[in-house]
Formats: sequence, C-alpha cells, structure tokens
Amino acid sequence: MMEQGKRLKVLYLPRWYPHRYDPMPGLFIERHARSVSTFADIAILYIHQDDKLEALYETDITRDNELLQIRIYYRSIRCRIPGVAPILNLFRFLTYHRKGFKLIKSDFGKPDLLHVNVLTRLGMIALLYKWMTGTPYVITEHWTRYLPHMDNFRGFLRKNVSRLVARNASAILPVTDNLRKAMERHGLRNNNYQIIPNVVDMNMFQIADRPLDFKKHFIHVSCFEDKQKNISGILRVLKRLSQIRTDWTCGMIGEGIHLDKLINYARELGIEGQFVKFHGLKENEELACLMAAADFQVLFSRFENLPVVILESYACGVPVLSTNVGGISEHLNKDLGILIKSEDEDELLNQLNFMLDHRNNYEKVKIREYSEKHFSREVIGKQLFEVYKQVLPC
Repeated sequence: MMEQGKRLKVLYLPRWYPHRYDPMPGLFIERHARSVSTFADIAILYIHQDDKLEALYETDITRDNELLQIRIYYRSIRCRIPGVAPILNLFRFLTYHRKGFKLIKSDFGKPDLLHVNVLTRLGMIALLYKWMTGTPYVITEHWTRYLPHMDNFRGFLRKNVSRLVARNASAILPVTDNLRKAMERHGLRNNNYQIIPNVVDMNMFQIADRPLDFKKHFIHVSCFEDKQKNISGILRVLKRLSQIRTDWTCGMIGEGIHLDKLINYARELGIEGQFVKFHGLKENEELACLMAAADFQVLFSRFENLPVVILESYACGVPVLSTNVGGISEHLNKDLGILIKSEDEDELLNQLNFMLDHRNNYEKVKIREYSEKHFSREVIGKQLFEVYKQVLPC
C-alpha cells in the first residue's frame, strides 16, 4: 500500500519505443506514459538490439519535466549452432534489463508498479520482479497477433508463459474490447480487464477551415504493409472512381515495406499524379496539417485494433470511411463516418462516391468533441491513474 500523499512511481517496460534510429515505433506508448505523468512519476526502461554498436552496449539517459527515459542499446550474439543464438540473446536481453533496473533504482527509486507494454518477454520480466520484490504489474496490449486473421501467437512455451503472466497481472488494459475478446480466446485470462485506448495530441491535431470551392480531397495514412492495409485494393477502386468522376484527389501518407511496389501499381493503373499523390512519411505538425486539410480519410484494412490515425482524424474534425474490422466499430458511428465490409471493393467505390457528395454533412466540431471526450491526454491519463490506484490504493 502507498504512503499517504506520496506520488506513485511507475516503471514502463515497452516492447516498442521511439529510439535513435526511428522516432515512430511505440510513440503511442510514450503518449500513454506522458498522459499519466501529471498524476504519477513515470520512468521508461527500453532495451534495443543494435548491431551497429562497436561497444558491447550503450546507455542513453534523458529526463524532462514528465519522463525519465533510459534506453540501453546492445549487440546481439551470433552463433552458427542452430538454436543457440536465440537462447544467448534472450539471456543478454534479460541481463540488460537487470542493468536497467539498477539504473532506475539509483536515479528514480524503487518503482511501486510496473507497466508492461506488449507481451511476452517483458511480462516475464515483470512477473519475476513481482516474485522477487512483491511489486505488482499491469499490462497494456496493442498487438494484432491475437486477432483471428493473424497466426503469430504460436508455440507451447510462449503461450503458456503468456497465460501465466496474464493470470498474475493486477490488470490487463487492451486498447479495444475486440482485442480483449481475442486475448481471452487464447486463454489469456484475468479478472481485471479494462479497455483504455490510445492518446491523441489534441493541441497538435486541430480543425482547419477549408474553402468549400476547394477540390474534393481525401487521404489514406498507414504503414504501407499491403497484407494488412489492403492499399492495392484502394488503388483499384480509385482507378474505377477516376473513370466515373474527376473532381477529387487522394493523398497517400506514410512509408513501409510495400511503398515502392504500391507507387508502381498506381502508375500502372494510370492514377498516380493526377488523382493520387504519395507524400511519404509525415510526422507531427506536417501530418496534422495534411489530415486537417482532408475532407475525409479512407482505410480498407483486413485486420486492425484501433488505428491511431482514425483518432487523429477525429481530432481534426475529419470523418473516416473504414472497413469494419477489429475494434474500429467501437469508435466509429454515423456521426463519425462510414463502416464497410472488408475486401468489398464495390462497396468501397459506392461509399467513396457518397462521401465525396456529402463531405459537408459532417459536423467537424462534433467529431472533434468525440475525440476530446475519449482520447485526449487528460481523459486517458485519468483512466490509467485510476487503474494504478486500484492496484495500489493511496
């Protein structure tokens, strides 16, 4: 139990987190941590494999008004004997977490609570720490690997360790109820599941007024992984749309493993340039400006949890046309946009036509208010802190 009046100390253990090579992975985890930093002291310990290092490992410690962030970069072990390298690298992963815990204790103090982000290895570390020190832990899960379309949650050892970790957590906090159900179907049972979605920076993502005589414009924002996002399906439909009407443009925002392939596909279809423009990766203010300038956003995913880009669109007052997959329907109603069936290109074409003709029927202020009520930093921070207080009554 916490001492009366003492601020809670929470240590985050993220599977993904912004690092020196890429500022984007796990950005939603950092936003969770910052949202609750108003109410508790938050530290981050992130271990990242980096085979570019000359030294065995390297430590990067940063501190601002909200977070203490400790990143440890380490070289992996290579071994020609099959099956040996993964075991040695797991040991090294655990070793650098142990080093990180010592740094946390000296700079931050002993944490009252661990907050794991994404199973399984980090949950195992939290469970061991609980057994050794009595410190409880909670888990936030973001990963789509539990969903029916995926086949990534495999292996006898992984499944059983994950179930043990889940059972001993003080709370599990998936970002959607759909993800909760998928986790429970895999035997990840816990008596305290609570749904806490991702955070949107409401100051960065704002409503922008667009003159009504501007050419109709919509966007797609994603990681350009076609198996999940089905961007090729969008492009085929946009080709058909261009044969029906020419009063529109579509901006494709992001980068990923299939970006070049999809650009070439758009060229083959004859829509790249005149109808479709690829902007590449855009972040922060640049992304917010592009979102706010759109009439709506379109997603045609085959599987999802709840994409942050939908929530960011709402903050800009921009409606969304999306497939009804994952947890999207939990936060997409007729006032916020349109849901369609996955893989149904005819329906996507029909609803694109509808959205283009009715783009001004959506109330921007009402859409933004929904985002403020459900995804703002203040709202999510309070929800997380309430969970922490349940685990450690103050």
